[in-house]
Amino acid sequence: MADLNNPMLLLVFIAAAVVTWIAGVSLARATDVLDDRYGLGEAIGGMILLSVAGSLPEVAIMLSAATSGHLDIAAGNLIGGVAMQTFVLVIADWFGRGRPPLSTLAASLIPALEGLLVIAVVSVTIMGGLLPPSASIGPVGVAAIGIGIIWISGMIILNSVRNRPELALGAASTAAIPQRQHAETKDVADQKQNVRRTILIFIVASLATLLAGVALEQSGNMLADNWGINGVLFGATILSLATALPEISSGITGMRMGRYTLVFGDMFGGNAFQLTLFILADLVAGQPVLPEEGASNAWIGAVGLLMTAVFVGGIIIRPSRRVAGLGPDSWVVALIYLLGLWGLVVVSQ
Repeated sequence: MADLNNPMLLLVFIAAAVVTWIAGVSLARATDVLDDRYGLGEAIGGMILLSVAGSLPEVAIMLSAATSGHLDIAAGNLIGGVAMQTFVLVIADWFGRGRPPLSTLAASLIPALEGLLVIAVVSVTIMGGLLPPSASIGPVGVAAIGIGIIWISGMIILNSVRNRPELALGAASTAAIPQRQHAETKDVADQKQNVRRTILIFIVASLATLLAGVALEQSGNMLADNWGINGVLFGATILSLATALPEISSGITGMRMGRYTLVFGDMFGGNAFQLTLFILADLVAGQPVLPEEGASNAWIGAVGLLMTAVFVGGIIIRPSRRVAGLGPDSWVVALIYLLGLWGLVVVSQ
């Protein structure tokens, strides 16, 4: 892509973004079928299948950036993606107009536990940025190892409690599902007859997401250099928005299908999982990447942490009414995100 001019690079960037959007819709529908087929449940299915597949652009970008020595972009994309993907819940909530707020539609408290897992791994990520590069085991930083241990432990705990009846929040969410859900349910029942086809769709959509992520990183990095945009600022905003497109498309699809808990599992699961990629980033770069975090990445990471905490509170409080189309917690999260972007510009300068 080095020979392409800015208009062509922008065209490649947009085309890759479109591919990630389309693939995200396919991933959401395939995950819904596989959840029912293998009894994973919406929350765990979202955290494992959908979140890992949706994080493939971040994998591609991280590998490419770490290999080329752009450690600030690698860290900025992973950390900045937390705030962006949490903001996707605000977008998903908007598509649930006519029903209770998204936080109230969650069928159990499992999404709140998922949010707590995100808060834990983001906290360790921010703390890891304060450690010197020497705090490592080989090329892997101790903070990256800690993130991996926390994520694995959290997934084990979530899987062990996902069927506990005391975590259920009643039938309010299912009662709020519109009639079009019946049509979707019928579609899902039809898809169950060919699970192999669904798995194939999932694999193809995942590969498309991965390849599109490579194109996003390469074209986006060149555009950032040509336009003189700060690497951290670019990675935490424009690049994070592009790589969040699978989550945006799958989140909207999940809302239309009435799979509200799956939506939370997708976003929170992706946020928790993608931070474990710092282990892989360290191995590829041959040194700890988190010490390259800097004040800008620490700032946007803290913004994502705060946004997650608000949604966890919303799931527990369960607001009953929307305000101008959004739940009260979504408005608070949107305000935090906008102020966070303003603060990111200030800190980056």
